[in-house]
Amino acid sequence: MDAQGRGRADNIDPADQWVLNPDTGEYELRLTPSAPQSAVPGPRRGASRGKGDATAGKRSAPPRQAPGRDVPGPRRRGAPAPEEPAAGRRGRRPAKKKPKAKKVLLWTGGAMAFVLVAGAGGAYLYIKHLNDNITAVSDDGASTGGFQKDKAINILLIGTDKRTGAGNEGYGDSGSVGHADTTILLHVSKDRSNATALSIPRDLIVDVPDCPTEQEDGTTKVIPGDSGVRFNTSLGQDDRTPSCTMRTVTELTGVKPDNFMVADFNAVKTLTTAVDGVEVCLGKDIDDADSHLKLKKGMQHISGENALAFVRTRHSVGFGGDLSRIALQQQFLSALMRKLKSNDTLTDPTKMIKLAEAGTKALTVDSQLDSISKLKDLGLELGKLNVKNLTFTTVPVIDNPAEKVKVTVVLKATAPAVFSAIKNDVSFTEVEKKKKQQKKDADAAKLKGTKADASEVRVRILNGGAEPGSAQETLQWLQNDEGVLKSENAGNAPDNLARTTLEYAPDQADQARRLADIMGLSGSALKPGESVRNSQGLPAMTLTLGKDFEGAGVPLTAPTTAPDVDKTTADKVECAK
Repeated sequence: MDAQGRGRADNIDPADQWVLNPDTGEYELRLTPSAPQSAVPGPRRGASRGKGDATAGKRSAPPRQAPGRDVPGPRRRGAPAPEEPAAGRRGRRPAKKKPKAKKVLLWTGGAMAFVLVAGAGGAYLYIKHLNDNITAVSDDGASTGGFQKDKAINILLIGTDKRTGAGNEGYGDSGSVGHADTTILLHVSKDRSNATALSIPRDLIVDVPDCPTEQEDGTTKVIPGDSGVRFNTSLGQDDRTPSCTMRTVTELTGVKPDNFMVADFNAVKTLTTAVDGVEVCLGKDIDDADSHLKLKKGMQHISGENALAFVRTRHSVGFGGDLSRIALQQQFLSALMRKLKSNDTLTDPTKMIKLAEAGTKALTVDSQLDSISKLKDLGLELGKLNVKNLTFTTVPVIDNPAEKVKVTVVLKATAPAVFSAIKNDVSFTEVEKKKKQQKKDADAAKLKGTKADASEVRVRILNGGAEPGSAQETLQWLQNDEGVLKSENAGNAPDNLARTTLEYAPDQADQARRLADIMGLSGSALKPGESVRNSQGLPAMTLTLGKDFEGAGVPLTAPTTAPDVDKTTADKVECAK
């Protein structure tokens, strides 16, 4: 940071700008009094500030200021910086006391796709100070509209192979437009007890859908889709933006991401350098002329250029292909997150400041995340996760049988089960086993007991997010094939639901169990409540078809266990083979 743009002189350690506020017991950013401050730069060129900016047009209330203390309030974007207190009034940091560890996270990545940055108390104020480092582009309506605190979170993390940044010109294809070289769908469970990082191979054959994309002049251009192409062409090719990759992931997995983050090669170099490197394990000596990686067997300390070479190498590990590199990247990410979560990182203000600088400069985020408040909120949600319950796995694939020379891959038969587990918030790790078993038993109990005859079931059917015509299709199927004659199409529900539900009154439990049996509903889909009146004025249950509805007669039972796939967790040390 320079004295004009970032509020400090070059000869001042960033850690010295954090001082203890004795009234709150936390460290706060105190800009140096050595020079007058210029105005905080306005929004950077190319940044999008649309509907997703939670702070646009609003001013944050200044924090409560203790009597007799010069504790600066938050700086307003575009406004002059406040006067600094005299040097003699500046607080001094106690020599031994450590800042309280509030789990403020920042997920990003370059070729490795993402990292975890956990900060000290008040760290989000510093990230706000660096907000102008972040570049944002439109999500083009491809996201859910942004993550929510009371729901599961799905973040699409993209590492591009574009050779931008100092020192990156010599890597691979210098003319790359920036394809989706490394892509991870990060799913964090609703209860924040576990997460799954699903790697999507760049050479996977997929269908890229049409992509409406916002142009610089504010107009929208629809970039035509393509069938039977490599996944990595969902970004960069034909001017496709990250929102196109987001649409492709939704088409592939059925999971609609809440947000995306994109980063370049420099993230690996700068972030590993900021934490003084990470420890990785090699099962054999590696000497890869293409990635410039040369390391001996055993535990090795890597950072900077060596770290980037490690996540890029593929010819010297596994089968020498991209799938082997994915496994290597997952091992590296696990090592990096263990380092980031360690005490020597969490309690070191200098490292945290370096990480914040590196992370924000490496990131391109969607317009729903172009707000320091949103990034902070996302960080707090991710901070609830224990790394031992973060599973790394890869979309199950096989070599493309249509090729004589095996270059691309296609989905394996088990892939839909993996997508379904993520979509239904099923953990790939053994967490809260007792609690989950109790829930499973409770769901099963709802389905036990007497069942009414199909002819006695009275139900109104609403479409709450399924394909148009689903309510009528279900009505005809129930009446013509299943004998549920007392059923009617009640049109569209007032709200869309992710999953199909059946609401019933206590005296309708036997009817609910029968309809659940007919439709293949799980116990969790049954919602005790109140009956409604149908068009004839008689009491009826309410069946609302959600986004999970795939057609009349298709069972709706959600998976309760994840499929058996190759996986690892972030707390384990794996050795590259």
